[in-house]
Amino acid sequence: MNNMFPEVKKNFGFGCMRLPMLPDGEVDLEQCGKMADLFLQNGFNYFDTAHGYLNGKSELAIREFLAKRYPRESYILTDKLTDPYFRSEADIRPFFQTQLDACGVSYFDFYLMHAQNADNFEKFKKCRAYETALELKKEGKIRHFGISFHDKAEVLDRILTEYPQIEIVQIQFNYVDYEDASVESGKVYEVCEKHDKPVIVMEPVKGGTLVNLPDAAQKVFDELQKGQDEKLSNAGYAIRFAADFPNMRMVLSGMSELTQMQDNISFMKEYRHLTTEEKTAIRKVCEVFRSQNLIPCTSCHYCVEENHCPKNILIPDMFALLNSKKQFASWNQDYYYGNVLTINGHGRAGACIKCGKCEQVCPQKLPIRKLLTQVAQEFE
Repeated sequence: MNNMFPEVKKNFGFGCMRLPMLPDGEVDLEQCGKMADLFLQNGFNYFDTAHGYLNGKSELAIREFLAKRYPRESYILTDKLTDPYFRSEADIRPFFQTQLDACGVSYFDFYLMHAQNADNFEKFKKCRAYETALELKKEGKIRHFGISFHDKAEVLDRILTEYPQIEIVQIQFNYVDYEDASVESGKVYEVCEKHDKPVIVMEPVKGGTLVNLPDAAQKVFDELQKGQDEKLSNAGYAIRFAADFPNMRMVLSGMSELTQMQDNISFMKEYRHLTTEEKTAIRKVCEVFRSQNLIPCTSCHYCVEENHCPKNILIPDMFALLNSKKQFASWNQDYYYGNVLTINGHGRAGACIKCGKCEQVCPQKLPIRKLLTQVAQEFE
């Protein structure tokens, strides 16, 4: 574990994007309070939110179940500057103040430029968002400055090169996405290591989908635990996989009920590294997921690098994304399609002109034109 930021206790954080909700659509503050109590009592203190979480209700809930009930120095709170909530530099400070007011605090321990990618990074630069955040840090309203990131490794490398003042990076990271061609979690993590930036992990259980595993994958973990008195949950394997990397400072979990908090604390309070047997089991689970791929693309990139698609469509990445969508059906795949794979001159799948040059160079002899139609049907 990376030990920077000693004020942050342990390496497990309370992500407040999926708080427990009542039938009327309001946050269940009573259950949130019990979760926060248990979290803090067990020696953890890191809470993460953003203005858009639960349509603004996450920040307001934090004020009620955390800020009003505990001394400010007893917890670490992270918030974020998100693209839709500002249009110019002049909008940023007023928006920041509304966030402080909503959370009921006078400063944020960490403030992140939210969901950075190649497209919105240009807007953040144009509006001097990074510079404004650094000014707020000098004024004591932000203790630490960082980014959360959703794009390719090369984009993160550029951002960290342009802004070496960034102290920490939050990335999507789990054992399935680690080698995924569309998300590039492993490569993104390596860029953080290259720039010596500690990492916060989001989506360690891929939005909960690594909890409910395919039967063949579940059998792997069941076999591993035969004869053991204490059983580790599927979430336990996923969260510990992420936490095991040396540059990880924090692994977030978006818990929506008290039992999830209790389970996570059970294996993160006294953290132990993955055993050789557990690592082998996780690799086998990954093989199960890979075997379910509907498109047997190997991501050789011949179709785009040797052929230079006239519409500049990121074909292998789109196939990886479609495979991931079929397996997990989470919002992440739609986000990456609209905000990463089809920006900066890269064509949408539906833009394919059916020239067929990609199929001529494909070693797997895939019917790429037909498959791109399937991608378009899924995401457009």
